[in-house]
Amino acid sequence: MINRRHFLSGALKATGYTGLLCGIGSARAQTGVSFLDRNSIGKVKPRMGTEIAASPLGVGFETLDRKMFLPGRTYDALSRLGVKWARVQTGWCRCETVKGEYDFAWLDEVVDSLIRIGVQPWFNVGYGNKLYTPEAPESTAVGWIPENSDEARQGWVNFVRALARHYKGRVQHYEIWNEPNIMPFWRPGKPTPEGYVAFIRRTSMTLRAELSDCILAGGCFGGFPTEFLKESLELGLAKHVDKITYHPYALIPERKYAESVALWRDLLAQYKPTPVLWQGECGCPSTATSTGALSRHKWTEDRQARWLLRRIINDLRLKLEMVSWYHMCDQAGYRLVGYPEGKSGAYFGLLRMDDYTPKPSYFAYQNLCSLFDAQTQPSDSATLSFSGGSAAGVGAANVIDQAIFTRRSLPLCAYWRPVNVHLDSPPQSIDVIICLKNGILLDNPVLIDTLSGKGFKLDGVRQADSWSFSGLPLTDYPLVIADAKAFELTGS
Repeated sequence: MINRRHFLSGALKATGYTGLLCGIGSARAQTGVSFLDRNSIGKVKPRMGTEIAASPLGVGFETLDRKMFLPGRTYDALSRLGVKWARVQTGWCRCETVKGEYDFAWLDEVVDSLIRIGVQPWFNVGYGNKLYTPEAPESTAVGWIPENSDEARQGWVNFVRALARHYKGRVQHYEIWNEPNIMPFWRPGKPTPEGYVAFIRRTSMTLRAELSDCILAGGCFGGFPTEFLKESLELGLAKHVDKITYHPYALIPERKYAESVALWRDLLAQYKPTPVLWQGECGCPSTATSTGALSRHKWTEDRQARWLLRRIINDLRLKLEMVSWYHMCDQAGYRLVGYPEGKSGAYFGLLRMDDYTPKPSYFAYQNLCSLFDAQTQPSDSATLSFSGGSAAGVGAANVIDQAIFTRRSLPLCAYWRPVNVHLDSPPQSIDVIICLKNGILLDNPVLIDTLSGKGFKLDGVRQADSWSFSGLPLTDYPLVIADAKAFELTGS
């Protein structure tokens, strides 16, 4: 776990912090900083996946087609994490090493192990197969679309058919390909909506012929390629899939995110049937040596954990049906053509590559899984207003961000500073007023530090349907004001 006292002390020294933050006096500033170091009344109780009935939260279990981590070493930690979904890549190249012969033993072990610990696998169906695309330079043919010949097209259809038959009754959700809008995941030609929709049509027809109740996801887009989506919808994408997935990698998770999701939902609403948006993959590294998305920045394990908390809270407040963190574990040897940074290994995991021990991000996500299962829903049950600290004289709406939820008819009110986590901004102090609505009650207010999981009793002034709290901490990751009866605290 993160030693908060050590982190805060180091951060304050590094920034030359003197207690004068946006006009606050040193006494108030010190109140906010010391709050997270005071004795807690307990910690958010972790819950096993088997103890949670339903949740939108999931985790990435990708790259096993390339054998980049050992799944058996992750199941214990995964069972205690509290997610209900795992995105699994099916690995055509690993399942069919001899034309027409399929070996699903490795994938059976993964699927059955996940189901046993209360985690439902959903399939990302891909990538290529060198048997049918011999021009692929890698043995795993990552990103090589089987469109180069009639034999390749039929080979793909045969594999998808065999996959659906084999996992009938175990896996219902199938996502078709991955990031078809960008290189290096659509090769060898240029990614086009025409090519992708034609591929989706062929694959979806095969899946639905075998599994009449299957739920299909398309898109799997890297970022928010709005024009690519528009053209794909015009070509009939919505007729073939039930969900549209996307991968919103951005250094500051909040920046234009709500606007992008709203725009895409408006686009989808123009088509019938209307696919539902899923956040199917997103994460950030935990080291400066990682390859992959966002890897040009100097990440640390602490920065990864704080970024994760904001990424997931942003997804949840927008009522996304599926939210997935990439990845459960670091992946050794991860390297792709088109990533010029000259690095190797993807350090996006909740578990470390060398010994499979949990990072701070694991415990942060575990806290969210306990607090934000399907019983917790975004709502307008309360509003937050701020004064002092960063709120003093501030007119910009994004200086302090908030997300309001209700759990068991009780409020969970998250707030944070949406700044770059690489600034390592020290906690400030803030006064918070909560105005409750719709008969929602807050009788036993506590503050939850989502990073450490610690809970702190709050003393405030209550007036009718509002509470006023003075000198609360303000951090660059979400803190949650909630009623103590909304969840379970354990230990201290």
